Amino acid sequence: MATVDLNADLGEGFGAWSMGDDDALLGVVTSANVACGFHAGDPQIMLATCRVAAERGVAIGAHVAYRDLHGFGRRRLPVTSDELYADVVYQLGALRAAAHAAGTRVAYVKPHGELYNAAVVDRGLADAVVSACAAVDPGLQVLALPASQLLHAASAHGLVPVVESFADRAFLADGTLVPRRQPGSVLHDPGEIARRVVRMVAEHRVTAVDGTELEVRPDSVCVHGDTPGAVEIARRIRTELIAAGVELRPFSVTAA
Repeated sequence: MATVDLNADLGEGFGAWSMGDDDALLGVVTSANVACGFHAGDPQIMLATCRVAAERGVAIGAHVAYRDLHGFGRRRLPVTSDELYADVVYQLGALRAAAHAAGTRVAYVKPHGELYNAAVVDRGLADAVVSACAAVDPGLQVLALPASQLLHAASAHGLVPVVESFADRAFLADGTLVPRRQPGSVLHDPGEIARRVVRMVAEHRVTAVDGTELEVRPDSVCVHGDTPGAVEIARRIRTELIAAGVELRPFSVTAA
């Protein structure tokens, strides 16, 4: 039977401000990319998210980011490799403590927003992120787009690389994501998205915005928690995958 992980970016509120329906999504997804306080999240939200994830058997990943609460981590910041290394170590430490207090652990790392997009193509940034992960916990896995510098860096530093694709984002012909500032970069129709994901998993294909057919073999598929209708999208994906004979389970368990 084919298996795949369904992940979502969660814990992305801050103080009295909330983002998305984390409780509902944690009843659907199998892995949670938890914000670590730099683009979103705070100590209470991190701990609460880890507790619910632990109760529901959802794997936890550190959603590390640029230090950019104001821009939600979606702006490129001019940081040195040493600064980025230290920032990732700091974020991992915070989430690992929250997960431990909740009776679970951080199994993997997935950079957020602009840090993800930049480190996919920039080996220097990828090495800074991944070397920090390896220093904190050499058992961590790294989740990113196929053939990305992040996955190459993971292999070079002895961490397990895990291939990700995206349910609700459009792709360019080179396999990277269409920038959010461009029209059509985010998909919204739950039925269309679910059929697209089933094709990714069953046929290993997805169509780029210019019509190019891309080969994809995802271990995990992401639904953004801040996408409007994210809960409905995730539920529809789960339903369609199960109907297609695909088992959903955390990739971190599959690879263990």
